[in-house]
Amino acid sequence: MVQKQRILFVDDDPDFVAATQEVLESNGYEVITASDGASGFAMAVQMKPDLMLLDVMMNTTTEGFELSRKMKDTPELKDLPIIMMTGIRRAKNLAFGFEPDESWLPVKTLLEKPVPPARLLAEVAKYIRKPA
Repeated sequence: MVQKQRILFVDDDPDFVAATQEVLESNGYEVITASDGASGFAMAVQMKPDLMLLDVMMNTTTEGFELSRKMKDTPELKDLPIIMMTGIRRAKNLAFGFEPDESWLPVKTLLEKPVPPARLLAEVAKYIRKPA
């Protein structure tokens, strides 16, 4: 039996987590969840996921940004692809967006919440192969 691809989803909104987890699991992925950056980091070290989905605003308004940088600076996690999903632009009424880069925002892509399921699945498939 082929092992399912494992996605670690770090977000503090239980309704959004449940809906997103349902979409991913119904498409053959294994999903593990954490509700804050500290537990997300610990789970990433322990579980070695194939991909991380990461919120920005959790315990602090920049927690996801900080966690993405911490992951990049951790040798065993630096190659873990991260897809950031956030509503920070709308929540903070920001006129600008964020672009991934190597130092300040080391993620593969940044998606604005709410993320349509088809878009989420397409982005996930770019960075990990779909389980058989």
